[in-house]
Amino acid sequence: VCIHRVRSCSGIRFIKSKYVCVFDKSALKYSHQQRLFRTSAVSCGQIVQFKLSDIGEGITEVTVKEWYIKEGDSVSQFDSICEVQSDKASVTITSRYDGIIRKLHYNLDEIAYVGKPLVDIEIDASKGVAPEEDVVETPPMSHEEHTHQEIKGHKTLATPAVRRLAMENNIKLSEVVGTGKDNRILKEDILNYLAKQTGAILPPSPKAEIIPPLPKSETVPTDPKDKARKIPVPVSRPIVFSGKDKTEPITGFHKAMVKTMSAALKIPHFGYCDEIDLTQLVQLREELKPLAQVRGVKLSFMPFFIKAASLGLLQYPILNASLDESCQNVTYKASHNIGVAMDTEQGLIVPNVKNVQVCSVFEIASELNRLQSLGSAGQLGTNDLTGGTFTLSNIGTIGGTYAKPVILPPEVAIGALGKIQVLPRFNGKGEVFKAQIMNVSWSADHRIIDGATMARFSNLWKSYLENPALMLLDLK
Repeated sequence: VCIHRVRSCSGIRFIKSKYVCVFDKSALKYSHQQRLFRTSAVSCGQIVQFKLSDIGEGITEVTVKEWYIKEGDSVSQFDSICEVQSDKASVTITSRYDGIIRKLHYNLDEIAYVGKPLVDIEIDASKGVAPEEDVVETPPMSHEEHTHQEIKGHKTLATPAVRRLAMENNIKLSEVVGTGKDNRILKEDILNYLAKQTGAILPPSPKAEIIPPLPKSETVPTDPKDKARKIPVPVSRPIVFSGKDKTEPITGFHKAMVKTMSAALKIPHFGYCDEIDLTQLVQLREELKPLAQVRGVKLSFMPFFIKAASLGLLQYPILNASLDESCQNVTYKASHNIGVAMDTEQGLIVPNVKNVQVCSVFEIASELNRLQSLGSAGQLGTNDLTGGTFTLSNIGTIGGTYAKPVILPPEVAIGALGKIQVLPRFNGKGEVFKAQIMNVSWSADHRIIDGATMARFSNLWKSYLENPALMLLDLK
């Protein structure tokens, strides 16, 4: 291999100390050297351009959402450098080198491109430098290194707040043992690690998971009549009138929405609506909420909706299928990966709960808590956002009653859940009673699903929710 780069120095030396030789520069014009050398300028520090490598899923550009370092900071291998967001997921980029950050190539919210430099890192030669080919060009990193899913055999999932706490105390996340779900590193893990290093005594934490605080509506008892009188207050935002049109590029999850919805237009949709009496389910949830709270999980209605849907999909597997582009083959999915549409600051995202068919209601609730926390922080990974087979969209959290949901290809069905309302209904004796009513709107792919199948599935799903005890017969 011929020499491609030779800095202005007096000579070249071999890496192996027992073959230290000095050559005159003129001799290099007529000889071929092996790649067992480096320039002597490395001893004073070599600048490495750390490039954004391919993070999979055909992604070519990302948006820089947060920097965990600044110019002049020292970094070690596997330390977090920045968080970027593609049209599919948020990804944390980690360092491959030990050194000092000399330049950040992008500002926040700027577009970074695969194969282009993210940062310049000055490598300390005394700590061992990468070979010359690493100095010139950074080879692609594996997707696991980028997403922090696997580092030296250990999962290092952590929220930005926990990463920031670790950085402030000069703690490497790879050295901390996580006690959260999937070995997630929690705030308590960082504090306990600090206590071991400094000898400080911290109060014992009775729970491995952080128990989320109760919402204000639950901590302060309110009169049901007062609650009914509440009027939604619009979000107060400063109004700035510039008199000029503003054009912004479509990026991030909005870009993914454009692509997905454009593909959804090719699907012939048909709709089916019904109303569900959730009176018994509301009572059951009120009884189970305190028990789930003690175990560190917030129990909403959604885990019951998801589990009931999974039980229905076992009877009607065509709704948990996908159709190929040529419409010649139908694939029945073995796993029930049920997606939940979420409204976030980054836009509409649809993470999914994996393998619902083998999960309990409590396990579904725990996973939903994790997805909602990551979604609010913009930290959902590609694995959380891909692989869905069926979707439920809870528009009722905002206040809607009916909706016309759009199918997310390659899925073939989706449901939109309205708000729960207290309405008068008649019982079998003709007596008026107060009922907790929720409306549901289904959309299905009419190429492979007929109206009767959708109606039967909806009726089965409805029976599980109106009589929660029936779910016990089919739970696994």
